[in-house]
Amino acid sequence: MHLNKRKIFNDPVYGFITVKDDFVFDIIEHPYFQRLRRIKQLGLTHLVYPGALHTRFHHAMGAMYLMGEAIEILRSKSHEITEEEAQAVNIAILLHDIGHGPFSHALENCIVFDISHEYISNLFMERLNKEFNGKLQLAIDIFKNKYHKKFLHQLVASQLDVDRLDYLKRDSFFTGVSEGVISTERIIKMMNVANDNLVIEAKGIYSIEKFIIARRLMYWQVYLHKTVLAASYMLIKILQRAKFLAEKGKELFTTPAFKEFLYNNYGKKDFDKNPQLLEIFSRLDDFDIYASLKVWCDDKDHILSLLCRNLLNRHLYHVELQNKKFDEKQIGLIRHQVAKSMNLKIEETKYFIFTDKVENNAYDLYSDKINILFKDGKIVEIDEASDQLNISVLSKTVTKYFLCCPKSY
Repeated sequence: MHLNKRKIFNDPVYGFITVKDDFVFDIIEHPYFQRLRRIKQLGLTHLVYPGALHTRFHHAMGAMYLMGEAIEILRSKSHEITEEEAQAVNIAILLHDIGHGPFSHALENCIVFDISHEYISNLFMERLNKEFNGKLQLAIDIFKNKYHKKFLHQLVASQLDVDRLDYLKRDSFFTGVSEGVISTERIIKMMNVANDNLVIEAKGIYSIEKFIIARRLMYWQVYLHKTVLAASYMLIKILQRAKFLAEKGKELFTTPAFKEFLYNNYGKKDFDKNPQLLEIFSRLDDFDIYASLKVWCDDKDHILSLLCRNLLNRHLYHVELQNKKFDEKQIGLIRHQVAKSMNLKIEETKYFIFTDKVENNAYDLYSDKINILFKDGKIVEIDEASDQLNISVLSKTVTKYFLCCPKSY
């Protein structure tokens, strides 16, 4: 234990972030958390927006900074948040994404199955709690919404949490997409608590409207951009092919941690039964996948090597987006053409031609709503309080279907 561990991080979005709490700094220094430096926040988005190389570590530190700002504002409005609660809510936001695997969301169900990154985050938190002799228990209770002050959980996970505030601002900064720019400072200054719920004071309503619109635009322009989808799905198809070959007994080059997950289909039950699995998962990051891909470029399996070369050299699928499902007949015709020209069996064309759908809803009317607090004490939900926007239109889930195929078809 070092004395005087007050550390300063220079963040490109907020400037200097000071870590004043020794225990919080111990968690930041832990290998589980340091691993987030090796996982890109936006997966393969840098193939479209070259600046999008920031990591989950950046985001977690930024979210913790915003949490500190929110705590100060709420305390200034006479809401009691003890030092213990402040430390716990900071730890909860710091660790909210610790369960992400390589390339964040892109490979969510390709390395482990039937298990969400939130569940793995919780396993990591429980493991750290054991290691630090129960000092994370309050953070875990807040994270799981089991603590009596509900607004603390809402700061970590809700439709207006500091997680969303940071990733919108940070992702727009690194991608250069100005539509995502939001005034985190103003939104936080307008935060208040009423009836144990996080609310926004009425004069902050326009900042909230801007936040909801920014979220919608960032989804179409960045997170669900069609070329980002093409890259993400190519990586998914590479892993599917590698898994198919592994199941057939083919010896593929991998790092030891990646091998464990490539040659086995682990799910929630396995993590619950075998504590060692979490330790192996904690050694997995983007570099394991990239190293394997580079070697697989020369693999004897034509499909695996072609897909890896295509991804590494950014020869991505052609993508078409539309509002209705694609015609099965049309897909069948392309399949036959591709099978013939690429010398593939029909069932092998699934690695090169496939359809799926994406969904975007900026605001969920059926989840915990964003509430606006008026001067007379009246609390109104944002969809009723907003005079500028039709929030019900923005909350409608928009579904788009896409078709991926080789560029020449």
